[in-house]
Amino acid sequence: MTKKEKLIEKIMRECEQDGEPVTKEEATEMAEMEMKANQTRHYEKSDKPRKPSSRVRKVDTTKKRILDNCRVLIEGMGGVTVNVKTETEVTFVFDDAEYSLRLVKHRPKK
Repeated sequence: MTKKEKLIEKIMRECEQDGEPVTKEEATEMAEMEMKANQTRHYEKSDKPRKPSSRVRKVDTTKKRILDNCRVLIEGMGGVTVNVKTETEVTFVFDDAEYSLRLVKHRPKK
């Protein structure tokens, strides 16, 4: 007896016990739907941590030069504390308020 046949018999017994008998065709349809539902995958977060990436990040020297020039201009205002986070972002404090400049290089349009 296959899994499907066992499931059909189980469904027919359960429905009879509930006082709602079903035909074999109805039980077959219900069994097929239940088997399909069991086949769907439920994606969950894995317990094991991700491996660190071995890819080396390239430094964009053009963006670095542009932000270095911006940093020099900002420092020229006086009384400004400038921090360079990466070659893409500069943060600074001016008049007790924090600001940041982030430079994004867009891909060429097709």
